[in-house]
Amino acid sequence: MYRTKTCGELRASDVGQTETLAGWVQKNRRMGGMTFVDIRDRYGVTQLVFNQEINAPLCEKANKLGREYVIRVTGVVKERSNKNAHLPTGDIELIVSELTILNAAATPPFTVEDDTDGGDDLRMKYRYLDLRRNVVRSNLELRHKMTIEVRSYLDKQGFIEVETPVLISSTPEGARDFVVPSRMNPGQFYALPQSPQTFKQLLMVSGFDRYFQIVKCFRDEDLRADRQPEFTQIDCEMSFVEQDDVLNVFEGMSKHLFKTIRGIEIAEPFPRITWHEAMKYYGSDKPDIRFGMKLVELDDVLKGRGFPVFDNAGYIGGICVEGAADYTRKQLDVLTDFVKRPQIGAQGLVYARVEADGTVRSSVDKFYSQEVLQQMRATFAAQPGSLMLILSGQDATKTRKQLSELRLEMGNRQGLRNKNTFACLWVTDFPLFEWSEEDQRYYAMHHPFTSPKPEDIHLLDTDPGTVRANAYDMVINGVEVGGGSIRIHDSALQNKMFRLLGFTEEQAQAQFGFLMNAFTYGAPPHGGLAYGLDRWVSLFAGLDSIRDCIAFPKNNSGRDVMIDAPSVIEQSQLDELNLSITHVH
Repeated sequence: MYRTKTCGELRASDVGQTETLAGWVQKNRRMGGMTFVDIRDRYGVTQLVFNQEINAPLCEKANKLGREYVIRVTGVVKERSNKNAHLPTGDIELIVSELTILNAAATPPFTVEDDTDGGDDLRMKYRYLDLRRNVVRSNLELRHKMTIEVRSYLDKQGFIEVETPVLISSTPEGARDFVVPSRMNPGQFYALPQSPQTFKQLLMVSGFDRYFQIVKCFRDEDLRADRQPEFTQIDCEMSFVEQDDVLNVFEGMSKHLFKTIRGIEIAEPFPRITWHEAMKYYGSDKPDIRFGMKLVELDDVLKGRGFPVFDNAGYIGGICVEGAADYTRKQLDVLTDFVKRPQIGAQGLVYARVEADGTVRSSVDKFYSQEVLQQMRATFAAQPGSLMLILSGQDATKTRKQLSELRLEMGNRQGLRNKNTFACLWVTDFPLFEWSEEDQRYYAMHHPFTSPKPEDIHLLDTDPGTVRANAYDMVINGVEVGGGSIRIHDSALQNKMFRLLGFTEEQAQAQFGFLMNAFTYGAPPHGGLAYGLDRWVSLFAGLDSIRDCIAFPKNNSGRDVMIDAPSVIEQSQLDELNLSITHVH
């Protein structure tokens, strides 16, 4: 064996032992006649000592070691005179008697340290070096532990892990598919799955009443910090269940992960709010409830008082920020610029302070009496020292979303979004459909297999826009970590759903006939949920992006800059696949 111990294993109890270590050179320091080398592997770092007076040739050899050289050393463990309390191995060092260079290394393009000098693009190009850093390695170790705990929990709950196909047929409803040409079937294509949705429903028809899979999924969509073209789901489905059954099982799994991974015990049930409540009070269907600052509607108080902006608005709303009445005019101008950014789109910002004596002072004092301002204060339940921030607009939904962004910004500014504080909730009763003005048709808010609430089914024929979905999302700290629904298991209802979504009978049969046919052979009531593993890990690791909890992620353009993918393929391959490339200029 190349080593008897790892680089993070030796302790004071090993003093006097002869041990062999192998790993990478992290640092090399010369101090007089002594040379100190830090050797690193994924388990930790150990300090090596070379003495010029004892073994000059060995010391000279050590002096020539560069960063990231792969070496093997043998020596005696000794207690350090200047201990390092920041290292688990900080009480000892290895007095080296043998040194073997297993592989020399080129100078790395950035320092392989926790506080590296490498930018994102450079680190992604040399990701294999980036993965040597403690902060990145620990994220992957966390991911490993989470998958172990997920499998353990679900196994104890009677779930069975089943792999579903990766090469499937394309279903263009929703996000774009990645397509794969078939050599053996010229002119035809597979698609990579956006979700194992139909297959897990078929497993329910097959009698596998509790299924799960930790599965790769693919979506060809624009990227954000919490999205990648390929991502991993904890995908689950259950038979003979109603909504509460699903929520209870997976709330239990969430609490299990908090306890085993983060050491956080959550005894109380997760709050549940409807989609309409989330939009009304937070302006978002994934609200961050670590702090209050709920949206307040102000139409009745501020409309019709002579201020044209509000008098002509379709919606007036605001938030109350406790302890922020001392914001300066400069700070308020920065907030005004923030809400006027194109990504948010507000026209302006009105503010009002509650002074220590309870008096309200606002940026629109000339339009409103103190009596009206006090009515506004009462609507907010604003205490002295509070700052009220108000937006208006023609479209209530759009203005609420603007207020939601302002709320999150103020949460950040007031230090209310601690990454080590977790607030979980379920959002339920989503609309079944969303209307596209551009296409003049309904789209499924989740997917076309989501069941309507039983009490709303009669509205499908008369008022489909008001039908609620039997769907639910889990949200943690303003991040949607998972979602699911009770599924349609009746072929007649599924056919009606497809018609409402604009499918012809032929289109529905061509794309999903296999599923509807399966329903005719006895489909049980069923429902499920899919968690985003990448999002869970990034939350637990305190990351702003999911990229650093994925071993080899893509950049914001969907490229792997390390292997330069996607890339051009040879003409011979194109010919074999019966493909030709048309360049559009």
